[in-house]
Amino acid sequence: MKDRALPMHSRLWVGFGGLAVLLVPAAAQAADLAGKAALSSVPAFVDWSGGYVGVQASAGASYGAFNFDRTTVGGRRVQTFRTGDATGSRDRGQNATTAVGGLFGGWTWQTGPWAYGVEADLSAANLKRPLALSTPGFGYEGLDADASLLRAKTDLYGSLRARLGYSFERSLVYASVGLAGANSRFTATYPDLATGGFSTARAEQGYLGFALGAGVQFAFHPNFALGIDYRYVDLGESRRFNLGAVPGPFGGPVSTRASATGNQMFARLIWFPEGIRLPPEEDEAAPHDPGRGEGDRFSLHGQTTLIAQGVPSFRSPYLGPQSLVPAQTQQTTTATAFLGLKLWEGTELYHNPEFSQGFGLSGTTGVAGFVNGEAQKAGAAFPRLRSNRYFVRQTFGLGGETEDVPDGPNQVATRRDIERITVVAGKFALGDFFDGNRYAHDPRVDFFNWSLWAASAWDFPANLPGFTQGVMAEYNRKEFAIRAAYTQVPKQPSSDVLDPRVFERAGLNVEFEGRYRLPELARPGVLRLGFFSNVGNVADFRQVAALTGAGVFDDAVTATALTRRPRRKTGFYANLEQELTDDLGLFARASFNDGRNESLSFTDIDRSFSGGFSMKGTAWGRPNDTVGVGAAVNGITPAHRAFFAAGGLGLLIGDGRLTRYAPESAFETFYAVSLTKAMTVTFDYQHVENPAYNKDRGPADFFATRLHVDF
Repeated sequence: MKDRALPMHSRLWVGFGGLAVLLVPAAAQAADLAGKAALSSVPAFVDWSGGYVGVQASAGASYGAFNFDRTTVGGRRVQTFRTGDATGSRDRGQNATTAVGGLFGGWTWQTGPWAYGVEADLSAANLKRPLALSTPGFGYEGLDADASLLRAKTDLYGSLRARLGYSFERSLVYASVGLAGANSRFTATYPDLATGGFSTARAEQGYLGFALGAGVQFAFHPNFALGIDYRYVDLGESRRFNLGAVPGPFGGPVSTRASATGNQMFARLIWFPEGIRLPPEEDEAAPHDPGRGEGDRFSLHGQTTLIAQGVPSFRSPYLGPQSLVPAQTQQTTTATAFLGLKLWEGTELYHNPEFSQGFGLSGTTGVAGFVNGEAQKAGAAFPRLRSNRYFVRQTFGLGGETEDVPDGPNQVATRRDIERITVVAGKFALGDFFDGNRYAHDPRVDFFNWSLWAASAWDFPANLPGFTQGVMAEYNRKEFAIRAAYTQVPKQPSSDVLDPRVFERAGLNVEFEGRYRLPELARPGVLRLGFFSNVGNVADFRQVAALTGAGVFDDAVTATALTRRPRRKTGFYANLEQELTDDLGLFARASFNDGRNESLSFTDIDRSFSGGFSMKGTAWGRPNDTVGVGAAVNGITPAHRAFFAAGGLGLLIGDGRLTRYAPESAFETFYAVSLTKAMTVTFDYQHVENPAYNKDRGPADFFATRLHVDF
């Protein structure tokens, strides 16, 4: 699903809203810390005062558009034309690679937790925006838009901005506003339909406008910090300039004006030459367990994750509508607030507003076991705000032994009975409660590949970002748990709209979780067995292939759309986690579905086997670091193969024709470096054979870096 660009005023509100989401939990925590500061000679938050310099980079997460206005050809006014989103959107082919990077520096003053200052930056860029001049008056309106008759390239950005922020613990969240400038070059190629030749013209323009943004930075060393910086840039409109001439009797000199806007997301490394004073390490919160059980009725936490991922060139003899494209980079960013309130004993209310920006490689297509767990099928060129979770959790204690649960994301600190019944109603992700695994379940901290952190043949009901609405109930004892959920499904495959007809089309998921301890190892383990049965508006694979082959429909895509009706998909999964030593754990998954009809939500996999190991770095003196190694093999049924061979398109894959089928296999290894208890930097490598089950494509190698911070 392609996203529409927001108007400028909406983007400004998005920027202010993002800062608000981050500042609400920050201010609440900082207010409590400020009250304790007088009791200690060590500050409860970083003092960021002084100068700093740094480097910033964006790999595939800078987007923009040019508007052309008052365009004339031979003195005749023609219709205004506009580019699409800049490189990095769901544009495909050679347009999928971007890079922006450079230097910045500034000075900060601080009064208590409030920080303010000025900053300047200069970045080189490679942002290319192709489009066709298929505009009335040019004389060749029928040309394919992929002809790229005009290219706009921005190669230099700069800004001078004021910043205002709030410091808490080791973090600083801030807003920024100021001037922005850029240099852009335009190249136009005009075909002469009479002679069959071409003419080329070039022009260069400078821009001066404004930038509005927000960001967060986290100190992991007395002299260094890592940060994520977002800004909306409006570069204004250029003066009128000439852009060559259209050949032919209806042509003539081309004159136009161009205005430019953009959204940019940077990862930053910041150096403080004179150093900064850090709060004590023990005052920090640990990732995914940030509290110490001392909370009251409220729980306020947050996270931000940035992933930059690239794939070099690989064998790719042709490209289809959902093929993996060689030689590209992309970047995804999320920022989430975890807000919790205990209404009364046993009843809790949670809300998770989340900003996300960016796309997976090839617009999150091309690999069935996709290679970035943070990439959404609802990607956006600008920070998009969604209420991903809002639910009520009711716990009914059944007496007996109790346990203390510390404060954490979506968990108010509480004491509860181990034997209990829990009911959750609202909007949530089924992965919050099902298919959990201690070693491979969260792409923000462990494996990236969809087939390693999830049972990938499990088609869990969800909208494009991965969430649904419904009810989940769980009965828990010390030895086992049984849980079930009844939820909405999408209106059709890859739809962002959930179907309201829950008594006709819905998803049923059931899971048994058994906890054990092997006598031979004296180590705990967990085995989860899940079953699902979903009814949704989908097409039958064999029917689509037969109708397309018989010529009833011109193509499989049309046949798919016109033959969808309510159909059922069923399947199951097995999920094992086993502790081997204090620092080493094993995980394994197997999942299957019937493979007769389209998948609704997750991905195009009917059979999947995966497993691997996760190890802490104690042996080399880094107990908080993690090394992961895993592998997966995915397959589809003969009916599913026939569908792709006929030219069908799935949720993520579809080369146009599948002529040489082979199972898709993936290998992944990562090293997660714990910089502090709250900040982790991960380096990841993946190797995928036969992406999208296509023996003619690949193998492909993927390289990624992930920055994750818990607040």
